[in-house]
Amino acid sequence: MINILNSIIINTTTLLPKSIVQLFAGKYVAGENHKTALNVVKSLNENGFSATIDILGEHVVNENEAEKITTEYIDLFDEIAENKLDCNISIKPSHIGLDLGEGVFLSNLKLLVKRAEYHDNFLRIDMESSSATDITIKAYREMLQTSTTVGTVFQAYLFRTLDDIKNIQNDQLNFRLCKGIYKESEDISIQDRKHINENYLKILRYAFTAENYVGIATHDIDLLKEIYSLIDELNVSPSRFEFQILYGVPMSGWLEKHLENKFKVRIYVPFGPDWYEYSIRRLKENPNIAAYVIKNLFR
Repeated sequence: MINILNSIIINTTTLLPKSIVQLFAGKYVAGENHKTALNVVKSLNENGFSATIDILGEHVVNENEAEKITTEYIDLFDEIAENKLDCNISIKPSHIGLDLGEGVFLSNLKLLVKRAEYHDNFLRIDMESSSATDITIKAYREMLQTSTTVGTVFQAYLFRTLDDIKNIQNDQLNFRLCKGIYKESEDISIQDRKHINENYLKILRYAFTAENYVGIATHDIDLLKEIYSLIDELNVSPSRFEFQILYGVPMSGWLEKHLENKFKVRIYVPFGPDWYEYSIRRLKENPNIAAYVIKNLFR
């Protein structure tokens, strides 16, 4: 019944006017411009949280657009430094030109890594769908050869992920570990939530043992309980990880629990004029969140 309801909702999302979608997006998106987004970051910092900022958008269609987004990110690095904010930046490869060719993507990526180095900040290369996994990992490995101010993202629902991490072989490995939100085939991805969680913990155990730095990105309370047990079991130093959540997502007291345990918490803060398109795409790409979205739309 839930699957049928989700399908109905997803098939009609494009008919929703902006005023309705904004009831959802306004809670989870930090406005449309730098000023509103950085004000949110400042407030988060004042409450003990670190932040990662992300300009909404992906799959740019020409080099001028890719260059414009890259320049905007460079400006953000400057503004973060000027305002002395505890905030780094996360970018999607397709937003800075991956669809236009590897050369365009790498050229813009190098500019951003250099800016991160200049300000002693950090750049996270996000992971998109499986079609971009190989090139994203390749680019990350290339950046790692000369920089320690760059990290990437791995997705626990992909069968390949643990091997990908092991194959990098770098003591500066820094990655965000998430479950994965893109709809992927059962040939390459785990479909069952329980088994995804088991693989998440398997990957995390390896990362802790290898002394990688991990951004533990999940809102799953059951999984968080298991992660806490793993941290206790392995006696992992808080300097080796941080917890990461999306801006606006309720966590039933877990944010306070993390802080009470002296664990770093980083809030992922998206913003930008593409909030409507982004919200619609996320709904269509991941049917499992449809009920959650509708519940918040009309709360």
